[in-house]
Amino acid sequence: MTSKKILDFYRRLRLPANLPPEVEVLDPFKDPRVQAIMEEFYHRFFDDDQPRVFLMGINPGRFGAGVTGITFTDPIRLQEVCGIENDLDKKPELSSRFIYQMIDALGGPKSFYGKFFFSSVSPVGFVKAGKNLNYYDIPALQRALETYMIDHMKEKISLFGDDRIAFSLGQGKNFQYLQKINQAHQLFQEIKPLPHPRWVMQYRLKRLDEFIGVYQKELSQV
Repeated sequence: MTSKKILDFYRRLRLPANLPPEVEVLDPFKDPRVQAIMEEFYHRFFDDDQPRVFLMGINPGRFGAGVTGITFTDPIRLQEVCGIENDLDKKPELSSRFIYQMIDALGGPKSFYGKFFFSSVSPVGFVKAGKNLNYYDIPALQRALETYMIDHMKEKISLFGDDRIAFSLGQGKNFQYLQKINQAHQLFQEIKPLPHPRWVMQYRLKRLDEFIGVYQKELSQV
């Protein structure tokens, strides 16, 4: 089952070592509450044997996957949209708001997750001085993580990924980095960029429907 493969991946997940000073890892996966949430989520939406097309984010954030263990899913969307009760702190996350509006436009979670899996270049997130940190924000962090990130991407693809195409959530540094490592390691046959959800919500909110339409157009062709 795809659900078992995903859960096994996260159970085996090791944390990166030799990080730059003051960089901390977000590791929600050892929290029993998160483990129970992940069990319910993946059994609900991934109990089949179908590979999934990856939508590749940057790395988990402290209000989304860094809390729930589910990429681009904050505790609010987890409960109100996915129907999974939880007692996690109900703080909203901008990217999660966009993602679940987009999922609704594509037929809802059951239909969407039947085809797609939200992944990320780094399977764990980072903070520095209490703020979210992207893997590419500090060159030394990106260098320290490269083998770690590539190994985990390869493992996920081999277990439950569709290697014909992947989507980069982010048209700038994340897409550029994915292109670079894809050329070196042939992870996917093709990678297409999509606007990052947070960028849309933070800087282009008045055009929200337009950007949801961009996702609909691209993902409906898969």
